[in-house]
Amino acid sequence: MAAREEVSAWRPRVPGVTEVFHAHFTEHAYPTHVHDVWTLLIVDTGAVRYDLNRHACGTLHETVSLLPPHVPHNGSPATPEGFRKRVLYLDASVLDTALIGAAADAPDVTDLLLRRRVGQLHAVLAHPGDEFEAESRLAFVGERLRAHLRARSGPAAQRRGVADRLRELLDTRVLTGVTLAEAAELLHAHPTHLVRAFTTAFGLAPHQYLTARRVERARSLLLDGLPPAAAATAAGFYDQAHLGRHFKRVVGVPPGRFAGRASS
Repeated sequence: MAAREEVSAWRPRVPGVTEVFHAHFTEHAYPTHVHDVWTLLIVDTGAVRYDLNRHACGTLHETVSLLPPHVPHNGSPATPEGFRKRVLYLDASVLDTALIGAAADAPDVTDLLLRRRVGQLHAVLAHPGDEFEAESRLAFVGERLRAHLRARSGPAAQRRGVADRLRELLDTRVLTGVTLAEAAELLHAHPTHLVRAFTTAFGLAPHQYLTARRVERARSLLLDGLPPAAAATAAGFYDQAHLGRHFKRVVGVPPGRFAGRASS
């Protein structure tokens, strides 16, 4: 019998931190998806293997992984016992989006001081009332992350192909959606070329990207206390069942269990 997956998620009253997520997964494998914020990941037991931007990566106990927003990635256990992880989702007030390219090129950082500081920040975030200390610790974590990223940054030019333009269009239509025919007309490209270019560039199809963005939206609404049925329609899903199918596949637990474990 498969071990029960363990998940705990909450939104602390700390500026810059949109979510704290702790989990123990033995079998769950994340499909390719995206986040709209930065993902700061440490692993306490086991190891995680993942592909980021179509490159193989991995997180061990001594490693800190920083996954940038809007860059596709997946994840699965790299050891038979699975993994226990702690994640912080950070907004642009902590890390500027100009640093996305540097993080996408090398998301895994071996820095024992940074690893210790991230662990200490998690410990403080577990205690409501210690928000001022958490803000101070987050400031030091952000400073060290920025130093790592700026050391790698170069003057690389940004791509502006049809895949990028389609992603920008999808980002503006997370709730309302867009038909392939409409997208093709707006971007002056053949529908099959759009799908092929997007999938080649980002490693997932346009509909998968849009669904992942909607799951992220629902996740945020659930943490705000919205019931799963209301969160589903507010995030762009047809109904709660539609949300439930995709949410469990991406997050590892159904929306009701995720929301039930969330706390303020």
